[in-house]
Amino acid sequence: MLTLSILGFLNEEPLHAYDLRTRISGLSGHVRPVSDGALYPAINRLRKAGHVSRHAEPGKSAVPRQVLSLTDSGREEFLRRLREPAEVEITDRNSFLVLLAFLGALPDPADQARVLRRRLAFMEQPASYFYDDGRPLRAADMTDRFRRGMLTIAAATSRADATWLRKTLAELEQEAAG
Repeated sequence: MLTLSILGFLNEEPLHAYDLRTRISGLSGHVRPVSDGALYPAINRLRKAGHVSRHAEPGKSAVPRQVLSLTDSGREEFLRRLREPAEVEITDRNSFLVLLAFLGALPDPADQARVLRRRLAFMEQPASYFYDDGRPLRAADMTDRFRRGMLTIAAATSRADATWLRKTLAELEQEAAG
């Protein structure tokens, strides 16, 4: 999730690491705050892989700012990650939302639709937080009001996700048909 966020925001424009961290925190910080201890090692891994470059630009004071940019290889890696997301980026809601934040960067609507179809297929599988002999339990099965609430909220969210996915897939298919 962090790597995709770094590549995604740098795909939009070169950024100072502080600005990058602020954007990433805005996208996912409410769930997983981004620390310097996670961000800088991730940036360094991407630099070593040749996906990100760093250069100095004049700062507001006499000290130059170190600005990060996406390289051609980084752009290719970014687009590959969007076209072929890891399973967790499809099944984990927060990871999927990060993926979704950048999916519009894929130039081919067919690639976008393939990713959305994977998410929809996952959403259509029976699932729950609680099971009885392998059977997913629903809100109506719960006697505990808080677990019932948890499952009610999850069901509503899942319905909203599936509705949006179907609508967007129909739009993409209509655009492809011309």
